[in-house]
Amino acid sequence: MVAGYRLAARLGAGGMGRVYLSHTQGGRPVAIKVVRPELADDPDFRRRFRREVEAARRVRGAYTAELIDADADGVPPWLATLYVPGPSLADAVGRRGPLPVPAVLWLMAGVAEALQAIHGAGIVHRDLKPSNVLLAADGPRVIDFGISLAADATSHTATGFAVGTPQFMAPEQATADEVTQATDVFALGQTAAFAALGRPLYGDGPAATVLYRIVHQQPDLSPLPERLRPLIARCLAADPGERATLAEVVEWCREQLGADADEGAGPTVWQEVTGPEVTVPSPVPAPVPDPTRMLHPGPLVVTGPQPQSTVPDARRTRRRRTALITAAAVTAGALVLTGFAWMVADAGERFRDWAAGAPSTPGPQESEGPSTPGSSTASPSASGHGSEAGDGAPDAAQPSPTAPQTPTAVPYPLQRLDAKSSLSFKEPVQREDRKGDIRFDCKDAGCALESDTSVFVQLFGASGASLDECRLLLAGAKSRRWPLAAAANGSQICVRHSSGDIGLLVLQTKSTALPELAFLQLDMTIWRKAA
Repeated sequence: MVAGYRLAARLGAGGMGRVYLSHTQGGRPVAIKVVRPELADDPDFRRRFRREVEAARRVRGAYTAELIDADADGVPPWLATLYVPGPSLADAVGRRGPLPVPAVLWLMAGVAEALQAIHGAGIVHRDLKPSNVLLAADGPRVIDFGISLAADATSHTATGFAVGTPQFMAPEQATADEVTQATDVFALGQTAAFAALGRPLYGDGPAATVLYRIVHQQPDLSPLPERLRPLIARCLAADPGERATLAEVVEWCREQLGADADEGAGPTVWQEVTGPEVTVPSPVPAPVPDPTRMLHPGPLVVTGPQPQSTVPDARRTRRRRTALITAAAVTAGALVLTGFAWMVADAGERFRDWAAGAPSTPGPQESEGPSTPGSSTASPSASGHGSEAGDGAPDAAQPSPTAPQTPTAVPYPLQRLDAKSSLSFKEPVQREDRKGDIRFDCKDAGCALESDTSVFVQLFGASGASLDECRLLLAGAKSRRWPLAAAANGSQICVRHSSGDIGLLVLQTKSTALPELAFLQLDMTIWRKAA
């Protein structure tokens, strides 16, 4: 879950973070974007993000994905927009190739209208590109304007940092000059050219090479369909002041579409491009724990065929009521007797401990066996090693047969995970190889915790997780790989080992900006045989 939104599926990932499908309380699908922790750790980013979110709330347009919820102060920050059931322009072109000219004209008109709504709210998109244009059944939708900089906000370019995707930047972006609404018009021309050609107009290659072409070379428009060249050429003018306005783009497209524009032929064109209708997964039901299962190991009522009875209905009802009352009284009496027996046993244990001069409650670091007077048992957190017992876990006092005890929490602070190390549930917990139970890995899909012996689940919006909370969350857990995109410093992850041990990982330091040098520093707490 993220801030009360239960995640149903992962939609994608990008430079800002990961995007998940969720639903509102009323069941309407939404897209949740969770910001990368590396960005969230930057106070300046949070201030910009908060400002951009407030601006994006003002955007209302038929061709935009409306922002409906956000929290710039969350851990990590996130925002929610209406979910658009359809592929991105990049995916559609990658699947079927270049779009026909009418579809490109409908695309340009719709994106231009979306940009008019975005600019009307005081926002410059700055990163318009094919992956930020979704193709719904009734037309395009522009997304990710909620993470651009507001037009009147302090720009990244003040420090020489260019925002955007190289293949779809304008010359003024590439040179860190002033960014205006005309910058989005240049990106619109590039996006339309991509739709018509099936490839970026300025080619692929290293970012520096592509940006050099955009700044110093005129694009070759000859491969474009002839009907599209005049408008795309105006959008791609090197001088921002010479570019077409968005109103001119919409009017030009309507003229080229002719009667189709007035007859609403757009949906038919889009159905040919987007393919079959996308099926949206249903909301994920919230798990509801059954408290009766904690009190009764088996069913209270046995169902099945019952013999016919000749007893009158009224007498059957009285007998059923009497039986239920009797069962309730027996159950209550059993609970009272059990509690009384536990109290007597616990009092006996405390008396024996007092008579022997020991503390009444075992401490988290006490162990059974001989000890030197005047000294204390070494904490496993002090040296990174525990006792010399076979499994490495400190031996707690043997529990009374009638007095169940909560497993002792054994802390292992400041453990490190990187590409060459791992963590084990057996001691020594810290291993300098990859043979432990918990490994840290950064691949193309992002950094994650992995295990062959354990399952993971992350707690969101909580602090100081208890053993009972981890038990509840891990009850149905099956994931042996847990992505860390939504994890930041202070995040908590519960782990259940196949042996029955339960662990709690609390991130202290997360460094994943450079995957080849990525590492985690975390505190680990283990409850032995607690599952």
